[in-house]
Amino acid sequence: MTRMRIITRILTAAALLAATSCSSTVRTGDSPMFLVINTLQGTAGGPTPGQPSSLLFSDVDAVLTAGTDSSGNACTPTAPCRGFVFNDSGQAVLSLARKDVSSATAPTTNNQVTITRIHIHYRLADGSGVPGSTVPADFDTFATATIPSSGTATIGFELVRAAAKRQVPLATLVSGGFLGVTADVTFSGTDQVGNAVSVTGSIQIEFANWA
Repeated sequence: MTRMRIITRILTAAALLAATSCSSTVRTGDSPMFLVINTLQGTAGGPTPGQPSSLLFSDVDAVLTAGTDSSGNACTPTAPCRGFVFNDSGQAVLSLARKDVSSATAPTTNNQVTITRIHIHYRLADGSGVPGSTVPADFDTFATATIPSSGTATIGFELVRAAAKRQVPLATLVSGGFLGVTADVTFSGTDQVGNAVSVTGSIQIEFANWA
């Protein structure tokens, strides 16, 4: 009899643990919707911007072959002007997904999510990195886009600041060398009834004096 009680208690505890684990996964956050990153791409800045790509080659010292420099000197293919930096932009396509996939109730406009803040964190491939020393410093940028309850929305943002290319460690690459980092991009916002929602995606960036 005692043995049966012990077995029953063990099974009951296991069932409760399983239920708790499932519940914590499904109920992460108060919003009934997940924010999903469909695509995350970067575009190199410059006099002729590049094309969006899932791998960004970022130039820390751009060369101009047309126009003039800050002193009014002409920039030509045979006498290019150096020392220019441009910011690199990012672009993400976002959508929503229901947490309760068994629900027969369709999402409403209350489930729409408005993104208001984007956080950029850089790290090395092994996850290490000292912001402002071995990797560029983190920063927050702000943009507004509303993700419909069904469908997608595209949001553009600053992925690499031009000012960061004048600072350590990117400024040291002007004379040579390469630095590969992963940029973790976190999109944060709320649904239409105030529930906080966020999601993080990553993109690889290769910094160098490509010119």
